[in-house]
Amino acid sequence: MTTDVGEAITGGRTALGIELGSTRIKAVLVGPDHAPLAVGSHDWENQFVQRRWTYSLEAVWAGVQQSFAALADDVRQRHGVELAGVGALGVSAMMHGYLAFGVDGELLTPFRTWRNTNTGRSAERLSAEFGVNIPHRWSVAHLYQAILDREDHVGRLDHLTTLAGYVHWQLTGEKVLGIGDASGMFPIDVGTGGYSATMLDRFDQLAAEAGVELTLADLLPRIASAGQSAGELTEAGAKLLDPTGRLRPGIPLCPPEGDAGTGMVATNSVAPRTGNVSAGTSIFAMVVLERELTRMHRELDLVTTPAGDPVAMVHCNNGASEVNAWVGLFTEFARALGSEVDPSAVFEILFSAALGGASDGGGMLAYNYLSGEPITDFEEGRPLFVRSPDSRFDLATFMRTHLFASLATLRIGMDVLQKTEGVRLDRMFAHGGLFRTKGVAQRFLAAAIDTPVSVGDVAAEGGAWGIAVLAAFATRRSPGQNLADYLDTTVFAGTSLQTAQPEPADVAGFSAFMQRYVAGLPVEQAAVDHVGIGHGRAEPQTADTGTTPAALTEEQPA
Repeated sequence: MTTDVGEAITGGRTALGIELGSTRIKAVLVGPDHAPLAVGSHDWENQFVQRRWTYSLEAVWAGVQQSFAALADDVRQRHGVELAGVGALGVSAMMHGYLAFGVDGELLTPFRTWRNTNTGRSAERLSAEFGVNIPHRWSVAHLYQAILDREDHVGRLDHLTTLAGYVHWQLTGEKVLGIGDASGMFPIDVGTGGYSATMLDRFDQLAAEAGVELTLADLLPRIASAGQSAGELTEAGAKLLDPTGRLRPGIPLCPPEGDAGTGMVATNSVAPRTGNVSAGTSIFAMVVLERELTRMHRELDLVTTPAGDPVAMVHCNNGASEVNAWVGLFTEFARALGSEVDPSAVFEILFSAALGGASDGGGMLAYNYLSGEPITDFEEGRPLFVRSPDSRFDLATFMRTHLFASLATLRIGMDVLQKTEGVRLDRMFAHGGLFRTKGVAQRFLAAAIDTPVSVGDVAAEGGAWGIAVLAAFATRRSPGQNLADYLDTTVFAGTSLQTAQPEPADVAGFSAFMQRYVAGLPVEQAAVDHVGIGHGRAEPQTADTGTTPAALTEEQPA
């Protein structure tokens, strides 16, 4: 790197993004041209404790600090300077979930992540009352379920937030949330840019009917849109982020965002008729709408871009983890034969092999349900692989079947959006670990949604890069410039993309696979109902079982 890079770092002409994904915490430092200058990361996994998916707050800070330390080391090694400050900072994390705090800032119950599906009664009632789909993982669904379950902590609530909001609060002292992340807590009134006042009032009434007096508006974080200031790094926050004491306070922060929002930024899909698919531990599609949907659909969430524009979201709890596990098994087998293989090479070999598999999966069937899947009405999941005696059972078709399975639930939701609602897409971008092997999952996704799918090198660092761009936008944008224009003219100008067109044979093959997939759902339900008879029900301890958990399941940019 040139001396100019070192001067940009020491002069604070940089932006730092930190994203807490499901399996990796990543920090990315970008320069004046938004290109990554250094990266640091830390692998982590959720825990299944008392039948709830969770992360401890101790693990949050250990991971954040190790990621920042690794970033600082990378800066030192690459550029020969110390990282003592940055021009702007942003925090992102997996959306939704439930972090409930008391008046003294104490955590009242362990963090309940987006992955939990115990909120069925709550989600169903709120959806009916509000007239919009309230998914299981939304913060308000967790709160109302806690009220219905008469949990003691509800009476001591002082405020609620998401994981990104919590980290931002600790760094700045500000209880604020970006509008995209806030839209996964409670429905947004796109016209006002705030929480829906009518629905807030109705929620308070529902809580009172259940014997709880509260004012939800007082518990939720205030909302800020992309480009707005959201506080500065305090002395205490600087020490939390960098215990060595080198990092200076006073750094401006942009509004904290969810991984869905940073995925939209990282793929330049914040304008109407654009969309992106993010594939990690979960898999989800975000499509920016140009009109309201005709009615409520339980398969679709209505959220917003970081700038506050309406978005239809198809969110599936289960993404690449099961593929990851199978690749880990093959890696273990190779090592048992005496081959010290690079796990990334195993991924590439197996994924590339899938291109030669039978177009419809050869009669085989797989379900990647490590956890529940609300789109198909599963409160719990069981990974399942099924074949008939006459199935085409070879490695290529086996891998294609599992890659198809990772996209199948997404296809169900996209059918509602594209076919039932007639929503049009000009471009769809893909990002995340599933798409790391060029031309494989990208091609299968194009077949699944019968739409051209693009990938680009600029999004290689995913959501951490996306939140770094949002931090830069908050400090560098021209007066009156909106986010879509900033991305088009400043960030993505001249960026090359690789686009896969849907191939007719793949489209027909995926549709045939989907007929088998939907017909086979009762088999998956039977596995959920009957697995472990005579041995007790197994309780998974972590999200992923592969030997290389971060390879595919890193949240996005999941």
